[in-house]
Amino acid sequence: MIRYALLCARDHAFEAWFPDSDAFDRQSEAGQVACPACGDGQVRKAVMAPAVRRSAGKRAVAPAPEVPAPAPPPAPAIGDEAFTRMRAALREMHAKLKRDAVDVGPAFPEQARAIHDGELPPRAIYGTATDDEVRGLVEDGVGIMPIPALPDDRN
Repeated sequence: MIRYALLCARDHAFEAWFPDSDAFDRQSEAGQVACPACGDGQVRKAVMAPAVRRSAGKRAVAPAPEVPAPAPPPAPAIGDEAFTRMRAALREMHAKLKRDAVDVGPAFPEQARAIHDGELPPRAIYGTATDDEVRGLVEDGVGIMPIPALPDDRN
């Protein structure tokens, strides 16, 4: 696994993990890498200092990245217009997902892997997966994207 510091065309900074050094290029060319802040697909690697390991008796310390991430915007207050728009966008995304994709529930990891491997025909699916299952899919290059739950679904 390799971690890259990334920037979108609007200079939003974020990090992402990839199975190997070529995976970013493959996934970026396939349109599978996008900025989590604005959804922009024009993403590039940012300059990053490598992690340096010391001898076994000493702690390994990764130096700070050379390109500082911009300060996040202040969290909107409940009822704030930006927060209301974000919730509406999440609701719209959930509605589109439920309308256009098939809910495969806990079979999601197996179904996603089978589609990726060509064992099943391509189709839009969604479902549930554990953190370890998600990590395994990402490590194997399966194009997935976690979708946050709606705030109202947890109340």
